[in-house]
Parts: sequence; C-alpha cells; structure tokens
Amino acid sequence: MRSLLPLILFAASICFVLGIVLPLIHVDRLYFFSDEPSLIDMIAALWSGGDWLLAIVVAMFSVVFPAMKLGLLHNAAYGQAAGAVSIPGWFRALSNWSMLDVILVALVVFAAKTSGLATAFTKPGLWFFAASVMLTATASAVIKRKPRDSTQAAH
Repeated sequence: MRSLLPLILFAASICFVLGIVLPLIHVDRLYFFSDEPSLIDMIAALWSGGDWLLAIVVAMFSVVFPAMKLGLLHNAAYGQAAGAVSIPGWFRALSNWSMLDVILVALVVFAAKTSGLATAFTKPGLWFFAASVMLTATASAVIKRKPRDSTQAAH
C-alpha cells in the first residue's frame, strides 16, 4: 500500500483543488432562477453578505485546514527523511471535521428537494471534495502505519 502513496497524495491534491473550485450543487428556485456555486463562491457570498464569522469558519474548515493537512502529508511522505515527520495530534483531531461540508451540502440538497420551493442536484465539485477527504484519510492511515521490520517479515 505504501507504494501507492504518491498516487494517493497526487489524486487527493487534484481532487481537493477541483472540489473547491467546481460547482458543488445546482439549485433551481421557482423555475426562473438557478445557481451552481462552488465552495469558493459560497465563502465569497457569505463574506460579501456580511456573514464574516461564518465565512471564516467555513474557509478554515473547508479550505485552510484540509490544505494544511495535505501539505503535512506530503511533507511526512517526502520530507527530509520520509516518514520522520509526524502529524501533530491536534491537527489529526481537526480531520474529523473534514466531511462536514459534504454533509452540509447533502442537507441543503435534501431540504431543497423536500421544501417544494427549489430543486437541487449534486455537481462534480461535491464528489471531488468527498474523494479528496477519503483519499487524504487513506494517505494519512498509510503514513501512520509503520513499515514492517525486515526481522519481523522473516518470522
């Protein structure tokens, strides 16, 4: 599995970028208005709408922390002595919130469909973001797992 780590990290990084710039959902309201916001568009709309605190929280948990985690994973995998860099415990705790955006978008889609006032459909950005979260978690698990000693492998 360790031999797949470069591919997993590369795919996670590409999926992350696509997940934040591609549309997450398509919403049709009252048959006249439609919107396909990306995660970046949503953060910008929150900011310009005066919801600065919410924009900052969403940006931190959706963009900044996942990007930092990917950076740490790349560093742990390919840093000075590959595998010598560890991921801090406090940062691992933040990764539990990685799927928060995916869940929130799913709730918005569900609410729009059940309200009757709008229809909503998932778009590729949501799937890329979810893939990035899963691939990042996989890469983290591979890096955390210690390679087997040659003495243990001989037994």
